[in-house]
Amino acid sequence: MSSEIIGTEGRAAFGAYETWYRVSGELGGEKAPVVILHGGPGVAHNYVDAYKLLARRDRAVIHYDQLGCGNSTLLPEKGADFWTPGLFIDELENLVDHLGIRRGFHVLGQSWGGMLGAEYAVTRPQGLKSLTIANSPASMKLWVEEANRLRADLPADVQETLTRHEQAGTTDDAAYQAATMVFYERHVCRVVPFPPEVTESFAQVVRNPTVYNLMNGPNEFHVIGTLRNWSIVERLPAIDVPTLIISGRHDEATPATVQPYKDGIKGSRWEIFEHSSHMPHVEEQDACMRVVGDFLDHNDN
Repeated sequence: MSSEIIGTEGRAAFGAYETWYRVSGELGGEKAPVVILHGGPGVAHNYVDAYKLLARRDRAVIHYDQLGCGNSTLLPEKGADFWTPGLFIDELENLVDHLGIRRGFHVLGQSWGGMLGAEYAVTRPQGLKSLTIANSPASMKLWVEEANRLRADLPADVQETLTRHEQAGTTDDAAYQAATMVFYERHVCRVVPFPPEVTESFAQVVRNPTVYNLMNGPNEFHVIGTLRNWSIVERLPAIDVPTLIISGRHDEATPATVQPYKDGIKGSRWEIFEHSSHMPHVEEQDACMRVVGDFLDHNDN
């Protein structure tokens, strides 16, 4: 097939709001489409754009921006009680029905998207063929513990800057942002400078910070939002579809944060990308697309 990937954009009504989506490839083919759930929460689809390359294997790939970010309806006036995993499960279910793919589809969630994907799979939705959990923790308690461990390995002056501004409540200070990037370049994306699609997702959060700040916090390791006590560990045995788990050797989603998925989901498979951190789809793109593509092909029927 041609190396060019054609994407068709649309908007799905979701109550009084709208969800923006893009379909790469053609719906209605022999292979079930895969829906990509981006991270954050509230980071938008840009940085996981590379997963559209799966369309080269004659599979439709559906990206969308979750409510509150990117091209979907922005709701900066909504408070913390509005933004819940249940809201985003409802939005995903709505999109599946809007696109007419209820007969069969795969879900791939990255970071927060993998947490959401697991929450979704626990409900055993009709039509779900497989789940891919990419670079996701099973518990925010584990996530914070491991983030603190990784942070302790940063240079002493970087640690001091982070702590000083967090204690002062000045996490928007330029010095704090620069110190944060030291962590990000080790454990979020080791392709430096960041590719344009990754940079755009970070810029999108600056423009539309509501969801990320309320659910997570000011950055990846200072988690003070509503998800700070989130865990799905005890509910994982309810997932009954084939599940692929992926992470990077240098990932902020460390093995300790990912292990509960492998332990809790019967028959799950875990692939660690040795030269990646949080974004194997960027850092080891060809290998990642091969692993994910083969898994989806194997679980179409």
